Amino acid sequence: MSSMPSPARMPEAVTERSRRLSAIWLIPIAAVAIAAYLIWDTLSKQGPTIEITFETGEGLDPGKSQLKYKEIVFGTVKELRLNPDRSGVIVSIATTSQAAPLLIEGTVFWVVKPRLFAGNISGLDTILSGAYVSILPAEKPGKKQTSFKGQEDPPLLSAHVPGRTFLLKSKRIGSVSVGSPIFFRNLSVGEVLGWDIGDMAESVTIHAFVRAPYDAYVREQTRFWNASGISIKLGGAGLDIEMESMRAVLLGGIEFGTPARASGAAVAAENHVFPLFRDEETANAASYTRKITAVSYFPGSVRGLAPGSEVTMHGLKIGEITDVRLAYSPSLNAIIAPVRYEVQPERIVGVGQRIYANDEETVKALLKRGLRASIQSTSLITGQQSVALDFVENVPDVEMTQEGTDFVLPTTEGGGFAGLASSAADVLEKVNAIPFASIGRSLDGILVAVNDATKGPELKNALNDLSRTMASAQALVGQLEKNAGSASKRLPEISAELQRSLSNANKLILSIDDGYGRETKFNRDLARMMMESTDAVRSVRSLADLLQRNPEALVKGRAKGATE
Repeated sequence: MSSMPSPARMPEAVTERSRRLSAIWLIPIAAVAIAAYLIWDTLSKQGPTIEITFETGEGLDPGKSQLKYKEIVFGTVKELRLNPDRSGVIVSIATTSQAAPLLIEGTVFWVVKPRLFAGNISGLDTILSGAYVSILPAEKPGKKQTSFKGQEDPPLLSAHVPGRTFLLKSKRIGSVSVGSPIFFRNLSVGEVLGWDIGDMAESVTIHAFVRAPYDAYVREQTRFWNASGISIKLGGAGLDIEMESMRAVLLGGIEFGTPARASGAAVAAENHVFPLFRDEETANAASYTRKITAVSYFPGSVRGLAPGSEVTMHGLKIGEITDVRLAYSPSLNAIIAPVRYEVQPERIVGVGQRIYANDEETVKALLKRGLRASIQSTSLITGQQSVALDFVENVPDVEMTQEGTDFVLPTTEGGGFAGLASSAADVLEKVNAIPFASIGRSLDGILVAVNDATKGPELKNALNDLSRTMASAQALVGQLEKNAGSASKRLPEISAELQRSLSNANKLILSIDDGYGRETKFNRDLARMMMESTDAVRSVRSLADLLQRNPEALVKGRAKGATE
């Protein structure tokens, strides 16, 4: 048997676990680290998700619309949904970490979109970029909050402007609206923020914001008045038109000022309450603190008098009427119309300070000097009237009486347009007193007498005699022409004929004298007619001259001391 060599034994591989980390693991480790960093970075930049309720979600688009403050993005709208009672839309916004400090109680949210609000056009930049939600942070620190009630209109103050808010009380708001400007010396220094209804809905409280440093000019004696629209007044200087600004005309406006004597008063505090007056004149009148109330009973009509009508002296306002109404007087057993008014003595320079110890002594002294009240018309167009106080000479003394706190002032006949109307009535009465009818009857009588005289036999006989005389004279002239030669022979006949002619002429003259002579009825009637006609013409001429020199005399009457 042959011997074969045995095969060599193969070596076995031995595996050992390496204690060194392979470089290939660096790639997944780096990926995990990057992912972790990104997750941390994303989570660190995320803020809380907030919910804001608006009436509508108009203009907002989930995933696109953003939350901005000072043009910095603080979040993105995630979702729009109806609230449970379907009264509005809940907008969910994922905010960034930068927004966290702003999400506190008192923060204001609104949707920025193109709009006209408070006289300003805003949000035009959103026409291309789309609407977004804007923030106005709370002025003071507050509690953290994630649920908010958004505003439909943007706040008037888009930032925390230094200044103070004052409260203006008024019976009615008039044309004042949110955003109406507030003026001081024709400068716009603030805005109306809004208003509240209070005192059982009997008044309106307007929140007026005045920016610094102008708020320092609002003092405790400052007056606020409505400066809205256009004021048109017809006075002695003509037509007076006042307008604050076009913005005040469109939106309404409020103006304030401080009387010179109150410039040293203390500066008004925040939320100080002021009355809002209807105009500047009323506001200035409110600065007069001393008032004397009075009442007068006028005998005639008080039509044209109303609360607010002026009380004047020498044509200048010193007070106003407070009440005009009908009342029954048991003592007179008649319906009367007492006119109650108040006088502000401080309007009269030198009288504002008390001269007498009290108002009673003041009124007594004025009544002793002849103080009387009268009604004067201030406008023929509107029929408006006023009460005028003046001192009348030679009037009987009256005792000072009071009705409660009101002093009773006696009255006198009115002047002004009422006086002119009375004068015009007097002129018309004088014109009516001219005996035009009597003059006409006299003229008629004279004409009848003349007509009767012309129809009488005396005038006819006289005319016939005159006609015969003229015929005789003509015949005589003819004979003289024909018989000039023998005229001298016939002179005696001619003389006799002339004598007869003169006799006939004398008869005619005597007849005319008897019928129409100086002492006849015809002559007396004719003379009376001429005298009356002359007087009538003179009266009419005098009236015409008076009216030509003073055309206003037809209304005012003849001035005292005037002559024809």
